Amino acid sequence: MQGSKVFRVVRPLLSAFAVIALAAVLVFTIFFTQLGQQWIIFLSGILVAAILAEATRMSRAEWVVMRRTAQLSSLKDRLEREMQLRKRAEEAIAASKPRLHLIDEVLPIMVALIDIEGRCRYHNRAFQDWLRLPPEQINGRHMREVLGAKVYQETATAVRQSLNGQAAHYERTQKMQDGSVYRLSVEHLPQFGEDGKVTGFYMLIKDITGPGDVRMPAQLESTGPGRAGSDAVVPALVQDGTGNQNMFVQSFSEQITGYKDAGSRIMAAIEKNEFRLFCQLITPLAVSSGEAEHYEILVRLMEEEEGMMPPGAFFPLAEKYGLMPNLDRWVVQHVTEWVAHQNPQGWTQESSMLFINVSLATIGDPGFPEFLQLTLLEHGVPGAALCFEIPGSELASRSADVAEFARQVRQCGCRVALSGFGREHVLFDLIRGFQVDFLKIDGSIILYILRDPVYLARVTAISRVAKEIGVKTIAELVESEEIITSLREIGIDFAQGFGISRPRPLAG
Repeated sequence: MQGSKVFRVVRPLLSAFAVIALAAVLVFTIFFTQLGQQWIIFLSGILVAAILAEATRMSRAEWVVMRRTAQLSSLKDRLEREMQLRKRAEEAIAASKPRLHLIDEVLPIMVALIDIEGRCRYHNRAFQDWLRLPPEQINGRHMREVLGAKVYQETATAVRQSLNGQAAHYERTQKMQDGSVYRLSVEHLPQFGEDGKVTGFYMLIKDITGPGDVRMPAQLESTGPGRAGSDAVVPALVQDGTGNQNMFVQSFSEQITGYKDAGSRIMAAIEKNEFRLFCQLITPLAVSSGEAEHYEILVRLMEEEEGMMPPGAFFPLAEKYGLMPNLDRWVVQHVTEWVAHQNPQGWTQESSMLFINVSLATIGDPGFPEFLQLTLLEHGVPGAALCFEIPGSELASRSADVAEFARQVRQCGCRVALSGFGREHVLFDLIRGFQVDFLKIDGSIILYILRDPVYLARVTAISRVAKEIGVKTIAELVESEEIITSLREIGIDFAQGFGISRPRPLAG
């Protein structure tokens, strides 16, 4: 090893010495010997070749030095940039430490991050104290292990909704080991990656037990798909946004985003086009039906560093500050513009439709139908390109408003769908007063058709009556091939869910 290092150092000197020696021999031959001209020319050629070889070697060495110098300069610049990025990251971490400390150590709300595989990747102290488990029995463990098999089964509907990109909110009761009973408010907020795909969800739990709440185990009643047991947790989806829910979501959003005036933040996002549109496929189940594929429009809010705020964080706040009509109009405007660019020749009745969810405030907005008509005319898009989804839960309490809204949007050529249909009661009698094109059967029913014959019978009845009145059916939250096969046998027309397709950006 030492000899090779010495050789690399001495080799350039040996080359130069060889050239000088050859030149000396040539001079000596010319002046002091009787060699012929041929020998002199031969030795001169060797000398010239040696000089050229040495010049080539020196040029190559100079080129290598220049290249290594340029590489070193590039590495130096990259190191400086990385140091600057690291410094900024450290400053950002230092600035966020108070908020992270508040969530992790002080915030009384229990927070846990569940990944796409159902494993807990983060939890705060309140969550750990509530479960009375050491961190090693929570971190990286599946929800089934952390919460228990019964609890996991009871919350499966909300979990699947969250992994489908939808926020979920429910209240449940829980019996502890000491026999005490608590009421909990649970919020699931989906988490999205840079590609717009769901990477997991935040589970936020708040103790809302009141002084007058029932605490005796014998008085527990099941309100979800299962029955309450000794340690069961019973979810029941909350249909309206309560004051506690708004305060709960607003508090969490402020801690995560750093915005205290959530209303102004959402209004600014609408004005600056900071929302992004996604779509999820709605596919026909019958192979030879000839039906076109449709898409449901989903909206996401872009935050700093191109991250996305989950819809469960801004929808309740937009409703609280009366901004849902503004957001709904933003969605209609941008979807219509997108359709105009995609299909300048027009949109036939047999073409794909884009399903747009509308809020309760928009249903009661008397100016929305006129806005819709003017927007369609402005971009030359027929109303048949759009289908508006109305929450089926509002039929009983606001049937007149829903019927009037459906009538006016149908006058614009648009279609109407009822979402969440069959969640509580089958409401066919309430839809006789106006025409509906689609019934979207609630995912909480679809998820259980393979396990509970009652849910299978309900879906079968909905499909049969819908066919009699000429309404298409769409199954929500379809997760597996087995469910798809069962729905096809029942006669459901369309299916939507992760078993069909995940949401993707509405690309141009």
